[in-house]
Amino acid sequence: MQSFKAAIGLNNRHLQTLYPTLFRKCPSITFKVEQFELADGDFIDCHWYQKPSKESKRAIVILFHGLAGSYQSPYIQGMMQHLHKSGYASVLMHFRGCSNRPNKTARAYHSGDTADAKAWIAQLKTNFPNSSLYAVGYSLGGNMLLKLLAEYGATSPLSAAVAVSAPIQLACCAATMQRGFARVYQQYLLRALKKSLLNKFLSHDYYSLIDLQAHDVKKINSIEQFDDLFTARIHGFNNAEDYYEKSSAKQYLPLIQCDTLMIHAMDDPFMSGHLLPQLNDLPNNILLETPDNGGHLGFVSGSVFKPNYWLEQRITDYFEHQKSDQ
Repeated sequence: MQSFKAAIGLNNRHLQTLYPTLFRKCPSITFKVEQFELADGDFIDCHWYQKPSKESKRAIVILFHGLAGSYQSPYIQGMMQHLHKSGYASVLMHFRGCSNRPNKTARAYHSGDTADAKAWIAQLKTNFPNSSLYAVGYSLGGNMLLKLLAEYGATSPLSAAVAVSAPIQLACCAATMQRGFARVYQQYLLRALKKSLLNKFLSHDYYSLIDLQAHDVKKINSIEQFDDLFTARIHGFNNAEDYYEKSSAKQYLPLIQCDTLMIHAMDDPFMSGHLLPQLNDLPNNILLETPDNGGHLGFVSGSVFKPNYWLEQRITDYFEHQKSDQ
C-alpha cells in the first residue's frame, strides 16, 4: 500500500487531528451490545458490528478506543465499517464508564489498565474457538494494547495487533497538553472527564476513598492534575508521576512477541514522533511507521472535499499480510 500523503489543504497537524472529528459523517451502524461482567462486580459494554456465530471461522478484530472515546467516535465507526467490507467481524471494548452508562465501582480506567481487556479477550477465545483474533488500539487504547502485548509475551492469543497514535511516554504527553494549541484538546478532554467523575460522586464517597471532593474536581485545569488527584489515587498509584512511569508502554516494547504495527505521525500534537524508540531498539516483530504528517488519529488523505481515511485501508492490509504469512 502507498505510504500516507496528507490531503491537499490538510497538511497541518491540527487540521489532520480535527477534521475527522468535526466533519466526518459515518453511515448509521446497528450495534449488538454485549454487557460483559467483570470479576470485581463491575461491567463493560462491548459493541459488536456483524457479530458472528460461535461456529464461524470469520476473524474478529477487537477495537480499543482513546481517552473519552466510545462507539460514537468517527474513527471507531469508520474502522468497523471498513473491516466489515474486508470480511472481518469487529467489536469495540469500551473502557469502564465510556459507553454512556456509568460503571458500578468507584474506579474508572487508565492507560495501563490491561486486566479488563485480558478478561474480554479470554472470553472471546472461548466463545469463538474457530476465529482468529486481531486488535487495534487508538491513542490511550493503543498504549494499553502495547502494554498488554508485552504482558502476554509468547502466549498472546492475538494473531496480530495495531497501535495508532499511542502516547507511549505519558508524562511527556501530559506536559505537551499544557502548551500552545494542545491546551484546546486538553480542555475538550477535561470537560468529558470531569463531567463523568462528578456524576460518579452521586454514587461513591470519594472523600472517604481518596480524599477528593466535588469542588476539587471543578478546579482541575489539566489532564496531569486530573490524573494526580483521581486516576492515580483510585487505581492504587502514589501520584501522577508514579502512574505515568508504570503505565507508559515504551519501556515494555522489547517484550512484545506478537506481530505488531505501530503507526505514529511525526507531527502528532499529543506526542512528537521524536519520542518514539529507534527501529534498532525494537524487536523484529514490531513494524513502526512514522509518516511526517497525520496528526493524532487523523491520517486524512485525498482532498478536503473527497477525503480518504488512509488508516482503515492500512490496518486491514496489515492484517491481510499477517494472515498470508501464518
